[in-house]
Amino acid sequence: MDTGFQGLQKVHGNTEIPKKRSQKNPLTKEDIRYNRRILSERVIVENVIREPKIFRINAEIYRNRRKKFGLRLNLIAALHNRAIDLNLK
Repeated sequence: MDTGFQGLQKVHGNTEIPKKRSQKNPLTKEDIRYNRRILSERVIVENVIREPKIFRINAEIYRNRRKKFGLRLNLIAALHNRAIDLNLK
């Protein structure tokens, strides 16, 4: 997560927040590597979150039957996972 969620570490112990740079305190090479590792994991998560938004199921108000929301979301997730499996092989 980014620095906008400071304080979340108190609630979730596994939370990792990137190091911040200032003019007086530039980042060390170790801090830069740490930030890049966090950001590379974050990109993967945000791309997965993006998928239901492409199908517009999470991007807008869901106007269909509520009973079918879970089914449709699972179908979209299955399509996404299938596409990932096909790309890896």
